[in-house]
Amino acid sequence: MLAVIKTGGKQYLVKKDDVLKIEKLAVEKGASLVFDKVLLLVDEKGAVTLGKPYLDKVSVEATCVRNFKTKKIDVLKYKNKTRYRKRYGHRQQQTEVKITKINSK
Repeated sequence: MLAVIKTGGKQYLVKKDDVLKIEKLAVEKGASLVFDKVLLLVDEKGAVTLGKPYLDKVSVEATCVRNFKTKKIDVLKYKNKTRYRKRYGHRQQQTEVKITKINSK
């Protein structure tokens, strides 16, 4: 069974036991989550169901594996002939989740 969910402004194709790295969610390690914005569902028989925009009575359950920061991104600003250089960085916060169940009623 496959599903396409929407979270953090992005869409993810998921199936049971997948591990995703998504935008940070306000949950603790080991907490359970429910994604109810399901855009597409493919069942075991291969039948595809599309939502307009979301499917009713379909949800995806997951558990939080960890919260972490990604690799640092260096940002450089430079203007020649003026001795202007500026350097700073950014680390995006993300949540790693494991899909446990796809519910279709």
